[in-house]
Amino acid sequence: MSQVFSEETHRNLLARIPHCTGREISDWLRAVDDGPALFNFEEKVSWLRHEHNLAYGHAKAIIHEYDLRRAARKLL
Repeated sequence: MSQVFSEETHRNLLARIPHCTGREISDWLRAVDDGPALFNFEEKVSWLRHEHNLAYGHAKAIIHEYDLRRAARKLL
């Protein structure tokens, strides 16, 4: 997992994504889940950017959040 932004910056980006993209974070996380089985952080970011025409910062924030939540599930 890559440390992308400060926690505050990450939360601010996540809060703006629905307004900027018209889709909720949960929708984006499902899209990543349903997308290709990529392992590298930057490959996932690149896929999101090109497949869904997202800004680089938004794509990084979504993948970072996806990785955080996936790691949290493994701890349960």
